[in-house]
Amino acid sequence: MTRSTSIHLAAALLLAALGAAAQAATPADLQAGYSALSATPAVPDRGQQLFTSRHGREWSCASCHGAVPTQAGRHAATGKPIAPLAPAFNPDRFADAAKTEKWFRRNCNDVMGRECSPAEKADVISWLRSVR
Repeated sequence: MTRSTSIHLAAALLLAALGAAAQAATPADLQAGYSALSATPAVPDRGQQLFTSRHGREWSCASCHGAVPTQAGRHAATGKPIAPLAPAFNPDRFADAAKTEKWFRRNCNDVMGRECSPAEKADVISWLRSVR
């Protein structure tokens, strides 16, 4: 099984674990699901490090979302406005499991050139949940 296939399978398992109403979720539900898939607890400090690092590429998550994502950001290439990422400042963030998976898939590929692991997703969500 390839790494990509494993990650897609993990995402499907996460959605299934959240139940039939997988669309509706809370950031805490998603964090718990990713932590369960990785068999490791989420660590906010690792999430912040992942979020603010460039990983050898041009952008970091913070390039568009801000180092402390409590305010609106702007896409680094297009200038398109982006609503705050921290759930305390934007309750719609991480409230839909399918949209969250799509967001991680797209942004991890842009920032790191690969998909994020379930542990990395749990870490990022745990840090974003802690931002007040």
